[in-house]
Amino acid sequence: MRKAIIVIVMVCVSLLSPSLTQAEGWGYKKSNDGKVPDVGRYGPMLEKQDGFYVDNSGEKVIYLTFDNGYEQGYTGQVLDVLKEKNVPATFFVTGHYIESAPELLKRMANEGHLIGNHSWSHPDFTQVSKQEMKKELDRVQQSVKQITGQDTMTFVRPPRGTFNDQTLRWAKELGYTHAFWSVAFKDWETNNQKGWEYAYRSVLDQIHPGAVVLLHSVSKDNAEALDQMIDELRKRGYHFGSLNDLMVKKLLPYPIWSL
Repeated sequence: MRKAIIVIVMVCVSLLSPSLTQAEGWGYKKSNDGKVPDVGRYGPMLEKQDGFYVDNSGEKVIYLTFDNGYEQGYTGQVLDVLKEKNVPATFFVTGHYIESAPELLKRMANEGHLIGNHSWSHPDFTQVSKQEMKKELDRVQQSVKQITGQDTMTFVRPPRGTFNDQTLRWAKELGYTHAFWSVAFKDWETNNQKGWEYAYRSVLDQIHPGAVVLLHSVSKDNAEALDQMIDELRKRGYHFGSLNDLMVKKLLPYPIWSL
């Protein structure tokens, strides 16, 4: 009887456990030859749940994305450059950002940028239940809608880039598409900025057709490098797209999306 009770308890605990598969941290070997970085087994994991980290069409297009956990005074400058250069971007926001910078949030929406979901309180999704994950995402979506009028929220970027098969599936079931990245560098340390040229080189050295670029708007370097970064990429024959454009390519076969 004692053994039977122990087995029953263990089964109940396993059923209630928020994560039944190992947590994964998004990562890859950086590209420095103009090619898409190899993400190994993560690629099929994403594809299975309709997520993405790159545009595989071969088109010379760049997708700029920014993670906004809190405001450091540079997002306005970033928005100024994007407006001047007529470049779309996606901003992944947290609850802290929504509450502390509503005017910047409105400006993002008013100037045609997408606002994505980075969770309300920045938890590790692999350590919470599906119900908790839903609450995190719903709260961001509803708050953004209340402030900006953006009716839908399609893209999610998991806090810390942590995920597993289960959280990818949950997000899809909740109506979200996971948006990872193929170009990034260590730019979020506000007390360890290295000058705009460092940010400029870090992105350009990794760039490739179809790149989804992750930048943090707390970086002074990024804000100061963005103008010249955009100009140089255009000189190299690149143009800039919205993540909505990328999704159209995933859903519609070539060459329909190119017409």
